[in-house]
Amino acid sequence: MKKFDLNIEKMLQDWEIYHAVREIIANALDEKLLTKTKDIEIVQDKQRSWHIRDFGRGLKYEHLTQKENEDKLSHPNLIGKFGVGLKDALATFDRRGLKLLIKSRFGDITLDKSEKHDFEDIVTLHACISAPSEPELIGTDFILHGCSTTDIDKAKALFLKFSGEKVLEKTQFGDVLSKNSPSSRIFINGVRVAEEENFLFSYNITSLTTAIKKALNRERTNVGRSAYSDRIKSILLTCEGKVVAQALVDDLKHFETGTLHDELKWTDVSVHATKILNSVSKVVFLTPSELMQAPKYIDEAKNAGYQIVTIPENVRDKISGQSDLSGKPMQDLKRFKQTWNDSFEFRFVKPSKLTPSERAIYEATPKIVSLIGGLPRNVKEIKISETMRIETYAFVEASGLWEGSTGTIIIKRSQLQSLEEYAGTLLHEIGHAQSGAPDISSEFEKTLTNLLGKTGSHIDGVQVKRGIISKLLSR
Repeated sequence: MKKFDLNIEKMLQDWEIYHAVREIIANALDEKLLTKTKDIEIVQDKQRSWHIRDFGRGLKYEHLTQKENEDKLSHPNLIGKFGVGLKDALATFDRRGLKLLIKSRFGDITLDKSEKHDFEDIVTLHACISAPSEPELIGTDFILHGCSTTDIDKAKALFLKFSGEKVLEKTQFGDVLSKNSPSSRIFINGVRVAEEENFLFSYNITSLTTAIKKALNRERTNVGRSAYSDRIKSILLTCEGKVVAQALVDDLKHFETGTLHDELKWTDVSVHATKILNSVSKVVFLTPSELMQAPKYIDEAKNAGYQIVTIPENVRDKISGQSDLSGKPMQDLKRFKQTWNDSFEFRFVKPSKLTPSERAIYEATPKIVSLIGGLPRNVKEIKISETMRIETYAFVEASGLWEGSTGTIIIKRSQLQSLEEYAGTLLHEIGHAQSGAPDISSEFEKTLTNLLGKTGSHIDGVQVKRGIISKLLSR
């Protein structure tokens, strides 16, 4: 039997048995990835000893030296790099009183404390190496005597492989995972390094930044958010699937109550999620105020099969006028309104189909326009419609419309319920016809003022109580 000095005099005092078991499992998982062999085994034998076995190349005593592992350094998705974890694990097993036997085709290894060569006053941990008891053994078998099932379970819980969390989407920077516990778990190359109380998902980071590499310590626990938040943003911003996007967008509705998950507090992530959803689903994005202001549009959108998605105003401002991942325009309320108006068709009503009271008001049209000197030359026709386009500056149906391309004034049928409403709408649209200008413009305001002046010239001292036009027409 040969003894190999592990050069360990003091060990990590904070490590429990499950921390050491974690390192053995990590090495086994790394070996599986490196050698592309079958899954590792973690089983208990009839003597109640636990076996952690891989089916790779087999452990040699040279692997117990603390140095950079060239194989592992060249593989980006492995856990261990420097051989530190294994030696710390061996020291912890010894300190906690567990008996360890390591078997491979290269030899059997146990642990013992011995005097350091040429330094009798220094006692260090040694690996005792003897001939292999199973020369044909494939891989490496770590046999732990005295390890509890609880410690095995706690160690396994530190690995994504055994966590039960499913991959929702893979990206070049890492994976978005389903969350199956109250806290989200942050994994790095499959090993849990942190937990988050207010994350929507769990994550497995597979592309490490410099900040992450600096933050990783020998315990591989309690890595701060500042080390990995940028990488999680990168993961989310490269997602393109509906499942992740829908979950993110669904969470946006909580912004009014202040109960958003933390990922949604990153505006660029919220914007990206809406773009994914817009590219794969039939949606309309509205702010809470728009939900209140545009009930007609909401009904129209729902009837057309659209999903209504509530978003904050800062996100709406970011997506308005933009395109999604597939190049389609983002469907916010402004865009939906434009699309709806472009596809709109009037339902005109012939005068003969009006009710008697409606027809009486409609037939007063010549008297109304006579107050302003008659219709402008560019007005060819005045029509009544059951339906109207949506107002330019609001989210309700317009009362009237000037259609310059056809020389037609169109007035909504409901305006015929009142002479004052019909006359006011008619004069308003004549103002647009004369000025050629839209609402809230100086040209239109000037023309409308002129029209009001012309109607006022017919008053001749009459006291107006029920509307100027009504009094004028009754004379």
